[in-house]
Amino acid sequence: MITTDILIIGAGPTGLFAVFEAGLLKLKCHIIDALAQPGGQCTELYPKKPIYDIPGFPEVLAGDLVTNLMKQIEPFQPGFTLGERAETIEKLEDGSFIVTTSKGTKHHAKIVAIAGGLGSFEPRKPAIDGLEKYEDKGLAYMIKDPEVYRDKKVVIAGGGDSALDWSIFLADVASEVTLVHRREEFRGALDSVEKVEELVQADKIRLITPAEILDVNGNGKVETVLLQHNDEAKRMEVIECDAFIPLFGLAPKLGPIGDWGLEIEKNAIKVDNTLDYQTNIPGIYAIGDVNTYPGKLKLILCGFHEATLMCQSAYQRIFPDKRYVMKYTTVGGIDGFDGSRKEAEKSIVKKIGNKQNV
Repeated sequence: MITTDILIIGAGPTGLFAVFEAGLLKLKCHIIDALAQPGGQCTELYPKKPIYDIPGFPEVLAGDLVTNLMKQIEPFQPGFTLGERAETIEKLEDGSFIVTTSKGTKHHAKIVAIAGGLGSFEPRKPAIDGLEKYEDKGLAYMIKDPEVYRDKKVVIAGGGDSALDWSIFLADVASEVTLVHRREEFRGALDSVEKVEELVQADKIRLITPAEILDVNGNGKVETVLLQHNDEAKRMEVIECDAFIPLFGLAPKLGPIGDWGLEIEKNAIKVDNTLDYQTNIPGIYAIGDVNTYPGKLKLILCGFHEATLMCQSAYQRIFPDKRYVMKYTTVGGIDGFDGSRKEAEKSIVKKIGNKQNV
């Protein structure tokens, strides 16, 4: 059983920043996310796309924002349960909660903060009959461990950042990389497109456009894919491979959280007010894109604000008899759970005669 003060469901930017704000209040956090790595959409869908509305950053890549947030929360030593989806919740007599994941991992927390963005993300699967029998047998909808594809023949389908970035990465891992896209134009970052073109010229990636994968075949595992060229002749081609990875993005779904007894409005969790973003179940909060209320804006910076107020409310709920006096980090500094200390340098006052020099 994993025990924590605040259990955060969702490791996107809002969930990660909540760890920092909770840490300032000496509250420990643990995060559950169905994806294999922190960052949510920023990591999984558009790590190389620039974001322009983060205060203090005229421009920051989505992946870099996640890296910075991870560095920011490092002193507060959050725990992570990744690659598992929050499935069930039980409220105990003392008001605390037990949340169990899709793999049976149990978490006990005084507060639950749902920061699941647009919900739990599930891969968009191509419409190929019988595809499910090859799942985890050469077929994968996301890449968790690139070393699995060491010296393998890999076919990747897709035209976004994820397909481009993984094709580039696996070019130095796999023995063969074939990238298939139904259009000649890609939706990814320009530098990624240019890098793929360089690797194609260097014979490290085979690029086939416009084309589509119509079928997957093999004896108990992926051995070949059937490809149709989208030209006038509609030529068919069989490609031998050890792995087929369709990277068509992720579809957001509220998932099992929708059955927790929370008030739902248009596939979002309704919060009663903007004072603390608490749901209709005391002790459960919803912050970031997953919630809804009058005037709601689905922006990362708004999620940061909601996370801050949520943590203040959570502190008062956990310690109802304590009065918290907010101190600015510029004055009080930051004390990490790892023993680290960050604070501004103090001015040195020297007396010279009857005068003071600072």
